[in-house]
Amino acid sequence: MSEPETAPPAPSPAAAPGTAGVSPGEGPRVARRFRLTRARVAGIALLSILLLALAHTLLWNLMGARLQAGYDAWAAARRAQGWRIEHAAPVRGGWPLSATLRLPEFRLSGGGATVPGGIDWSARAVVLRVAMHRWGELRVSAGGPQRLRLGAAEIPFAADRLTARMPLQANVVPRGGEFEALRLRIGTPAGGMEVGSAALGFDSRMSAIEGEAAVTLEGVVENVSLPVATPLGSAIRAVRIDAEVTGPLPGGRNPTNRAATWRDAGGTVELRRLELEYGPATAQVAATLALDEALQPMGAGTLKLAGAEAVLDALVQGGVVTARNATLARRVVGLLARPLAEGEPPVLEVPLTLEARALSVARIPVARLPPLVWPGPVEGSGPGP
Repeated sequence: MSEPETAPPAPSPAAAPGTAGVSPGEGPRVARRFRLTRARVAGIALLSILLLALAHTLLWNLMGARLQAGYDAWAAARRAQGWRIEHAAPVRGGWPLSATLRLPEFRLSGGGATVPGGIDWSARAVVLRVAMHRWGELRVSAGGPQRLRLGAAEIPFAADRLTARMPLQANVVPRGGEFEALRLRIGTPAGGMEVGSAALGFDSRMSAIEGEAAVTLEGVVENVSLPVATPLGSAIRAVRIDAEVTGPLPGGRNPTNRAATWRDAGGTVELRRLELEYGPATAQVAATLALDEALQPMGAGTLKLAGAEAVLDALVQGGVVTARNATLARRVVGLLARPLAEGEPPVLEVPLTLEARALSVARIPVARLPPLVWPGPVEGSGPGP
């Protein structure tokens, strides 16, 4: 006789998360404890976010105040030196990624002791910026139409981007920086010219002694559209410079005195490379320059010119050089030009000299430079040169 079948046990209700293996009487208490723990974690996370936001806001305000104080100190020092600085009420901004100080309708003028007639620069706005992740770097940008006056020369200009980057240190004037320009448009008496891009870096060392670099300068300018076409074309592909000023940089406000002191201390300008890519030619100049007894530039160097024959052809077509003179010049180029490496075009290499304002190429005078006029006489002497 078979045994009666027994019904399977009824399924138990689903246990709350985290209550597996808990007796039926303790299940609700465990579930309630779990919900409280989850709410506590969410509350802590929210509080942490609020504290971080508060700390970020406090830091942003601190950086903005520091930026304002640094600018005020710089402006006060410049005004004490005789400069004139004007602008509308400063406006802080940049939150949350940076602290900025916008100076609308900015104008800086002065420097009459250095540049005859002085300097006057005005911009629609100048913006000082410190990024939250780069506390040690100050960025200065200027936008909109601008105007620069150097003496009697008025230069209107504008750029898609015009920025300077320099180290930011408390109570220390930056001794170097980097400048960038993109699509710089400049007005000239002959018409408008445009610079596609420009980058310039410089560094200075006020404690330099004789033979040491006091100022270094390195930069490149590319895609320059000239206001007037020449026989070599209306566009310069590139200009590159690598130079340094050696010797101690004397202080004082008299430029003539400072130049004489720098000259007497053995100061020089080392032009390691000045390169020009223009039309069919590529020219490189390396030279060492100084000041003579009359505080006029003097020095010697070397010119390397690739594409000399193509330049002569362009000058003949432009009517600058006669065909006869070009033929004679080609003979000289053929005798002096040498390829720098196998398979490369020949390069003409000739010495340069500058003495008594006369520039000579291969000992042949080609130009006489205008006199360099220094503002103010040398102290203790009669009128300056």
